[in-house]
Amino acid sequence: MINPFARISAAFAPEYRVNLSIADLDGSIMLTLSDDAGVVAKRLITQAQRNDPVRLQRVIDSIRLGLAIELGQNPMQVLAALTRDAGHEPRHFIAN
Repeated sequence: MINPFARISAAFAPEYRVNLSIADLDGSIMLTLSDDAGVVAKRLITQAQRNDPVRLQRVIDSIRLGLAIELGQNPMQVLAALTRDAGHEPRHFIAN
């Protein structure tokens, strides 16, 4: 089994600073992504999402999609890339 914390970090570490902190006693964690300009995304990840590889990948993909849209990428192209590469990790999107 892959460590979910390592998986989350590997998904975003090349582009962002990754901070994972305990959010609640129920086992949920707060993911904060930041760059030189500051915080770019915050996402609560539940214990159920964290402990299920499929759900965790969906969380990672949804964050990537949101970031790509904010960077001005075409959402349809990003979704196509996520669908096409469903079995491959990590997937990174860079604004042109």
